Amino acid sequence: MTATTVTPPYTYTKSREAFDRAFRVIPSGIYGHQGPSEGCYIPQTAFPLFSSRAQGTRFWDLDDNEYIDYMCGYGPNVLGYRDPDVDAAAQAQAKIEDVVTIPSAVMVDFAELLVDTVASADWAFFAKNGGDTTTLAVLTARAATRRKKIVFFDGFYHGVAPWTQKLDYPGILEEDVAHNLYAPWNDLAALERLFSEHRGQIAGLIAQPYMHGNFVDNQLPAEGYWAGVRKLCDDHGVVLIVDDVRAGFRLDLAGSDHYFGFEADLICFCKALANGYNVSALCGKESLKDVVSSLSYTGSYWMSAVPFAAGIASITKLKQLDGPALFERLGTELTTGLVSAASDHGLHLVASGAPALFYLRLADDDSLMLHQEWVAECVQRGVFLTSHHNHFINASLTSADIARTVEVAHEAFGIVKARHPELG
Repeated sequence: MTATTVTPPYTYTKSREAFDRAFRVIPSGIYGHQGPSEGCYIPQTAFPLFSSRAQGTRFWDLDDNEYIDYMCGYGPNVLGYRDPDVDAAAQAQAKIEDVVTIPSAVMVDFAELLVDTVASADWAFFAKNGGDTTTLAVLTARAATRRKKIVFFDGFYHGVAPWTQKLDYPGILEEDVAHNLYAPWNDLAALERLFSEHRGQIAGLIAQPYMHGNFVDNQLPAEGYWAGVRKLCDDHGVVLIVDDVRAGFRLDLAGSDHYFGFEADLICFCKALANGYNVSALCGKESLKDVVSSLSYTGSYWMSAVPFAAGIASITKLKQLDGPALFERLGTELTTGLVSAASDHGLHLVASGAPALFYLRLADDDSLMLHQEWVAECVQRGVFLTSHHNHFINASLTSADIARTVEVAHEAFGIVKARHPELG
């Protein structure tokens, strides 16, 4: 494909003005990895800083620039922004009740739907963030086994609680991570050695269903890997926890453990659970139900009824659409088109991970600087990608959106290639 027109790059005057205001009253102006202080958007001047509205697969920034969005709010937008069915269910519930002294019965309806949908779920416990559920899962593993140690895979991300961080991070104590053990992904022999070295001390193993870490190609599990992990956990009495916060309901509505052919003891959901309404869930086996019941764990808005109604509508619609099959088809169409567009310019774009939540890397420069240049040119022309994180497909995406995305990508590859004659 050859781009026939040159798209003028966006400008961000109103975003910058809003950031100046934010910086005066909000730490870092925008905290976390989306803010300029952490530097994940490079060059930072190529990216908008604040949105003004969203619909379907698109959002608009303060300067009214329009983007086809492949980050989907970092995952929650699974059906499309402002999905009418989910919003109608949420609004209907809001007219009845939301945060009340005792929980609404809609919480029971939602729990029953998850138990009927998720293969490894005998119960559901609701919270607000993915980190709430991963923390609850680790507490449950320790309470169930009366052991201290937790196994992580290198490159993990399970939230921002102290136990999920590294010793050299500000504010983290040795005690916070003293019982963390680390293993390489997809190396069953190394995991077996670790289990043997700490026999009788490991409470749980926590892992994403496949490695979708940041700044690296994503890695699917090797053939037989998860079956081997499951057996090791069973042999050593270790609770197997799947962090399905990113991938949940995108690979398989029955859970990503079901997709890869095994059953977790505990599985954590959040992002795609309610199409942007604020709820998360830890689901698990009957054998751990009494353990979870014994823990002291709750929050001010955790039984809010509106997100439960939204979650029921979201999961129901994903079933009607066969969401995972749709995401697989759209993601494959998109990544195939992007890789082909790069090839047209003599560049090598790597698309890794599952098509429903793919990671991109321009492999012609190991420093990732070339990749960041290409992403920045795409963003400034209305295709919102990132250079550090896996991307997400939503159900509102169309083949026309994908065609426009590939057209913009093609133009951006041409700009980058012209800027670097050393690439040949």
